[in-house]
Amino acid sequence: MSATGAGRARPASDRVVVVGAGIAGLAAAHRLLRRGVGVTVVEASDRVGGKLLSGEIAGARVDFGAESMLARRPEAVALAREVGLTGRLQPPATATASLWTRGALRPMPKGHVMGVPGTAAALAGVLSEEGLARIERDADLPRTEVGDDVAVGEYVAARVGREVVDRLVEPLLGGVYAGDAYRISMRSAVPQLYRAALTHDSLTQAVREIQAKAAANQQTGPVFMGIEGGVGSLPLAVARSVREHGGEILTGAAVTELRREPSAGWRVVAGDRVLRADAVVVAVPAPAAAALLRTESPEAAAELTAIEYASMALVTLAYRRADVTLPEGSGFLVPPVDGRTIKASTFASQKWGWIADENPDLLVLRTSVGRHGETEILQRDDTGLVEVSRHDLRQATGLDATPLETRVTRWTDGLPQYPVGHHARVARIREHVGKLPGLAVCGAQYDGVGIPACVASAYAAVDQLGGDLSAVRELTADPVQSLHGGAGE
Repeated sequence: MSATGAGRARPASDRVVVVGAGIAGLAAAHRLLRRGVGVTVVEASDRVGGKLLSGEIAGARVDFGAESMLARRPEAVALAREVGLTGRLQPPATATASLWTRGALRPMPKGHVMGVPGTAAALAGVLSEEGLARIERDADLPRTEVGDDVAVGEYVAARVGREVVDRLVEPLLGGVYAGDAYRISMRSAVPQLYRAALTHDSLTQAVREIQAKAAANQQTGPVFMGIEGGVGSLPLAVARSVREHGGEILTGAAVTELRREPSAGWRVVAGDRVLRADAVVVAVPAPAAAALLRTESPEAAAELTAIEYASMALVTLAYRRADVTLPEGSGFLVPPVDGRTIKASTFASQKWGWIADENPDLLVLRTSVGRHGETEILQRDDTGLVEVSRHDLRQATGLDATPLETRVTRWTDGLPQYPVGHHARVARIREHVGKLPGLAVCGAQYDGVGIPACVASAYAAVDQLGGDLSAVRELTADPVQSLHGGAGE
């Protein structure tokens, strides 16, 4: 898929309304403007950026949402370059993370694909002797059929044992989806494993083959990329570019009506404005998209309503550097089976060189709490979340200093869930939406939750408006795998 849109058909419309100013909606507007199409972006909240949010704590610039983007996919990094952020792109200063499991911080194993090892030796030190022996049995087991889709945890446990799932797959997937590995779709969340499972009897053999192909491709450069000042600066830069190229962005303008006009085109009521457009891109989360489409496409709305979300909170803490000694690395993940409250911690000042360079006397870290189905922990007030974070950090690292400042950022219904059959639901949504001329959808609930996936989804939506369905078909058949960026995403 082209990162610049060269050679793509121009949308058959002179004015497009994009509903939603998260990174997907802004990316769609940016691409439309590059093709000479007029754009108005409408956003219900008072800011752009959605789940990407930067700010300050104790004077340090940090992210309060997602903090990195997959660099092995071209879309997000290319977009950052297009909007003038080339000089601010920075890979993590360290990619070494740990697992807090079985009572200790243990080095994150290497030689695995989303937690699934190619050999038992890859997980030595993390799994028990029984767990390692169970991995070895994979080569002798009969084939496990995956059918049209299967839960990641179910399939991996059947092949190499539950301990692999509980100690490694679960925390890695949980860092991306805040979900349950025994419910998450392998086809949608880990598509390369699903494809391998279709053609291999042995899972460990399939993983070794995936690793061999990756080595043969000799991918160079960082796996992940950040932005000096925070990834939250990306949507701000895209919004600035949209405005500079003649696009209009309205914030505080909730869409209360979306109707197809009898004479063709669309009527959009946003705040106190009535907008008429040749086409509309709906780039909002599933519940809001369902509400907008209920009149014109009740079938799509019903499918969107069925998409579940997980809530989470990020607790950011700033300390005097002189008061704190942390283990090396970018942070750690926590398997749910260990019964801790936090699910991860990122040592932000160690992970991102620009934070340390700008704030040599500070040390910033953050924890994340909340998984799909967990409600009690997120009902605590901010003070309670800070207290439980400090307790777990003390247990994991010995950190007992008093923070200079703390901030709790709650992402209610922030992460869409990809259960078994998600790919089929996405295909049905797009089939229903495709029956309405001049309508396309994009966002994290379709083809992957990471920033590159959202941008790819936006570009596919724009291509669809121009009559080119190839990118939509590609993403529906092969979603963008979202990887965990080390610790505490």
